[in-house]
Order: sequence, then structure tokens, then C-alpha cells
Amino acid sequence: MPDLLLELFSEEIPARMQAKASADLRRLVTDGLVERGLTYAHAAAFATPRRLTLAIEGLAEASPRLREERKGPRADAPEKAIEGFLRSTGLARDALETRADKKGDILVAVIDRPGRPAAEIVAETVEAVIRDFPWAKSMRWGSGSLRWVRPLQSILCILVRESGAEVVPFEIEGIVAGDVTRGHRFHAPEPFAVTSFEDYAAKLERAHVMLDPAHRADRIEHDARQLAFATGLELVEDPGLLAENAGLTEWPVTLMGRIEERFRDLPPEVLQTSMRENQKFFSLREPGGAITAYLLVANRETADNGATILAGNARVLTARLADAEFFWQNDLRTPLGEMAAKLDAVTFHNRLGTQGQRVARIAALARELAPAVGADPDLAERAATLAKADLASQAVYEFPELQGAMGRYYAERAGEDLAVAAAAPEHYQPLGPSDAVPTAPISVAVALADKLDTLTGFWAIDEKPTGSKDPFALRRAALGVIRILLEGHRLRLTDALLAPIRRNRAAMAALAPAGDEVPDLSSDRVERECALVLAGDLLAFLADRLKVYLREQGIRHDVIDACFQLGGQDDLVVLVARVQALQGFLGTEDGANLLAGYKRAVNILGQEEKKDGVEYSLDPDVRFAETEEERSLFAALDTAEAALAPALGREDFAGAMAALARLRAPIDAFFETTVVNAPSATVRRNRLCLLNRIRAVMNRVAIFAAVEG
Repeated sequence: MPDLLLELFSEEIPARMQAKASADLRRLVTDGLVERGLTYAHAAAFATPRRLTLAIEGLAEASPRLREERKGPRADAPEKAIEGFLRSTGLARDALETRADKKGDILVAVIDRPGRPAAEIVAETVEAVIRDFPWAKSMRWGSGSLRWVRPLQSILCILVRESGAEVVPFEIEGIVAGDVTRGHRFHAPEPFAVTSFEDYAAKLERAHVMLDPAHRADRIEHDARQLAFATGLELVEDPGLLAENAGLTEWPVTLMGRIEERFRDLPPEVLQTSMRENQKFFSLREPGGAITAYLLVANRETADNGATILAGNARVLTARLADAEFFWQNDLRTPLGEMAAKLDAVTFHNRLGTQGQRVARIAALARELAPAVGADPDLAERAATLAKADLASQAVYEFPELQGAMGRYYAERAGEDLAVAAAAPEHYQPLGPSDAVPTAPISVAVALADKLDTLTGFWAIDEKPTGSKDPFALRRAALGVIRILLEGHRLRLTDALLAPIRRNRAAMAALAPAGDEVPDLSSDRVERECALVLAGDLLAFLADRLKVYLREQGIRHDVIDACFQLGGQDDLVVLVARVQALQGFLGTEDGANLLAGYKRAVNILGQEEKKDGVEYSLDPDVRFAETEEERSLFAALDTAEAALAPALGREDFAGAMAALARLRAPIDAFFETTVVNAPSATVRRNRLCLLNRIRAVMNRVAIFAAVEG
């Protein structure tokens, strides 16, 4: 069985595109081969700045012979129907067979396709993949019609057998497939032939090309740590930058330079971001935290051990850091209040006002939320007023990713309370699923206010996430609210959402163009509209986000539904405690058996209510009980109800589940010994009402009907 080696050699492929491109190449070629009947054992793809490579092992020698019989129209069918059948089979009229069928004679096409050799199928597949490759951006060059991310220069395509290597013959836009590649642009630019993947990888290594991006990343990381250790510094971890540098180099050489003393007073975030974004440098810091050096990754070795490369990059870095220093000093000369006031001229959304108006709404909400999260209302309002001031700074204009971090520095330099300053970066948290949530009370108040204003504002203007589209990051905002509250902050979401909805609707009314219908914002009207929004989409959206989050923690979605359907479950701390207790209970033998008893009771009750056209919702009377097991179930329900009320009152859900567990034996005994549909109509009705009581008692803890079992 032959192996396939394919290399598409081009001008430099952007680093951000390489991982997807290599995965797409593997998927498209292997899928195409299989669709054409050619199986394989294993495939691996690689990328460097100038090449995409695919190695496939254990390729079949040829596709299998296929024999197919296809039934066609009746032999006496209209000529047009027969012609259509002939076109679909590719056969001539005299190649069809006539066979007897229960409805008369029919035409049958016997299609016998011989197997095709691997080389023919590979050529066809590779050409189709190259012509339709899914680059995010591509270009044409010269006079041809082929599109590629950068001009495609050569194609290496060989089938390797024990007897030797065979070039797969095909041509695309004048590029003829062969067995030749090139090494490093500077170290080994001359072409050379290869005879297998092993020969290819070894010769590339000797030609100063590391084929595997993971190996290049390992080399960079190893050399970076060695240089940092040798100089007593620490490497600032940056996995994204590591992957990017691996995608920028075929032969990575790591070099170290020092930051000029005059720039070392800049905030470390400014130094790191400037070097990372502008020059793809890694940062090195002193054990105390100050960034004093950098690492750059060159794509070649030089006779002067990189001195010229370092000198050139140092000149560029000096210019970049001089700009950053200018922005920093200018920002420090601007009073923080004046900086914040500039947000009045920055549009947040044309239907929700300016950033300044939004900040005013967040500040008012942060003051209202402060007592619930243990924060000082005055400080919470002050922190919210200043938290986004740095959006008007020159440093953040140059480096948007520094928003929040720069705000903290400006607030500290302005003499603000440290908790107020800390809220500037922390109110954006969490930025992702692995990001920490704010814990300081002031930061929590501002973070919740910011996210709740975002959610209610965009809900008010009907800009909600749809499918995979979420341009305003509302899912992230919702998850942020959920995670912050689950840290132990008791807050009823319904109450928390009312105030920002009022403010956002007021903002909409104020911004409505002249002549547009302005919503009636009288108190009753607002309350009704708030209730509709909350009861309709927004709380349901938050509930869905909570389900996603809890499922990732191992909680079943039906268990979440069983608790949510109780209604009024907008205290997330209490809700999650109830959910966790219910999942734990259902995982026990008592819980599983009790659930089965509950479903049996509900199923019988539902069937009889449907048949009789009535609800059996009256209180059952123990005086009509005829069996000992029936009377025992009455007693057990009385005991459970007496225990449930105080347990639920003190939010002791484990205790509530324990009270329910004691119902298992009486319910089992009742169904084993008692016929619900008794001959006596009175006894039957009483027993159906007793089943309803089982449902009602258990539904005080959760709606067990929502549990899938």
C-alpha cells in the first residue's frame, strides 16, 4: 500500500491562518479520497510560513470495482423518461436490460465501473482541493484564475511504494506536480528532490526548516526560558504569542535585548502590549515584576549571532516606546474627571446614547446594588463613574486591549481610593470561561451594573443573540452575571433588572427622532413592560446561560429545569444549591425509586383525569382509606409536609430531600398492595386525590415531572 506526500509551496502564509489551513488540507484531501473510493490508514498535516504539507500512510492501490443495478422506467415509457434515465446512468439505449416486473417489463441499467488507480484519484482530488480551498482571504496573480492565500510556487506530490517514489502527474495553471521542494529562504534556497516523507522531513531539517509547528514552538519556548534563566529574569507567559512566532519562522532563533532605562517607568502592561502587538516580542521581567528586557524570534542564524537583527529591532522598539511614553505622559496631565467627561461625545449605540450617558446609568445602578453585595454606595458610584474614563485616553486609543488596566493607573495617580481604582480593570471580569470573577465589593457592584445595563439595554432595542451571532457579547455578559452571583452574592435578578430597564427605555425615548412614536413611560406602563421583558426573554436567556454553565460543571439540564419550573427562582445562589441537592438525591437508590413512584402516580392521575374530564385536586380524606398501606401513605405525607416547610424555609435542601426520601417505602407499598381504580367511586376518587397529593408534596421541592429519569 503506497504512502502519499503532498506539499503546497507558496509565498508566506499569515501565521494566524496556518493551523486552520493545515487542518482543512487534511480534511478535504482525505474526505475527497474516501468519497472516490480510496481508503487510507493515517494522515498528518503540517504548516510552515511557506508550505502546507500532508502525509498519508497506507493508501489503497486503487478504488474497488463497483457493480450497480439501477431500476429505470417501464419499457414502454415515454421516450423522454427513458432519455432522462440514460443521462443519469451514462449508458446507451442498447446497454439497458429489459426485465419482467410485477407491473410489467422495466428497463434496468447494469453499471460496472472498474477500479481506478490511486495516482489518478489523488491527482483529481488534489486539483479539486487546491481550486476550492477555503482561505478566509485569497489572491490571484499573473494572468491565471487560480486563487491562493499567496502566490503558489510549486507542488510536490508523490506516491511512495517499496519499489520507490512515483510522481503523481497533474498540472494546475502551469504548475506541474513533481518531487522537488526547497529549504529555508536564506540558508538553503536551492531545490532538492525527496523520495518519502522521512526523507523529506530529514532533508528539510538539514535545509534549516522545522516542519512541525509544535516542534518550532517547543524550540522557541526552550530557548526563551534558557535565556531568561541565564540572566536572572522571568519569562512572561504568552501562549498566543508563542504560537504566532512559531507561525512566522521556519528556523526560529531566539535573541534577547534590553529595554532602555528611560522607558522602564512605563506601566508593565504598556511595555508588554507595545512589544507584543507591534513587534511580536516576548517580555522578560525582574523577580519583582518590572519588565526590563525582551526576546525576539528571528527566522535565521547570522554570522554576528543576531547582533544586527537586535540593533535594527531596538531602533524600531525605541520609536514605539517613545510614542507610548508620550501618550502616557499626556494622559497623566489630563484630570481624570476631564477624561471621563470626554465620553459624553463618544457614541455607545445610536439608540442607547453616548458612553457618558451609559456610564451615568451604570453609576446609578452600582449605587443601588452596593448594599446587596456589601459595598459602600458612594464608593461604588464613584468607581462606576470613573471605571471607563480611560476609554478617552490616548494610551487606550492606541492599545484598546489596555482598557481597564490604564484606568487603574490613572485613578491611583489621581489619588482615588484604591478600591475605586481597582474597579477599572476588574469590572470587565470575567472576560472568558477561565477568567477570574471580581471579588472586591466595589468591583462586584460595578461589574454587575455594567453587565446588567448591557443586557437590558440591548434587550430593550431587540438586539439579541441569534444562532452563532452575538455582536455585543451578550452571552458573555450573562455568564459574567451568573458567575459573579454564584460566588455568593444574594440578589434577586427580577428586582435587579427593573431599574436598568427603566433607565434604558428612558434613554430610548429621549433619543427617538422627532415624529417617532415615543413609548409611554408612566409608572404603570413601565412596570408592565418591564414585567413582559423579564418574564419573556431576558430571564429565560439567563436561565439558558446558567444551564450551559452548570452542564459544564456536570449538572443535568433536566434537573435544572425541575428547579426552574417552580417559578420565582431568580436567586441564583439558592437555585444552584437546590439543583445540586436534587442531583445528589436522584443519584441515590432512594431518589431513583422515589422518582419512579412519582412518575407512576402522575401517569395514572393524568390518564384518569383525561378519561373523566375532571381534576382530582381536592384534599384526600384518610377516613376513606381501606388498607393499612394506604393509611401509612397518608401518615408519611403528613410527616413529610411537616418537615419540608422548615427545611425549605432555612434553604436546607439536603434536609428537604431527606424528608422526601422517607416517602419511598410507603409509596412503594401503596402501589404493591392497593388498586387505585377501586370499585367504589368514592374510594377511587379519594385515591386519585391521594396521588395528586404525592405530586403536590414532591413538587414543593422541585417539579419532578421535568426530570427525565
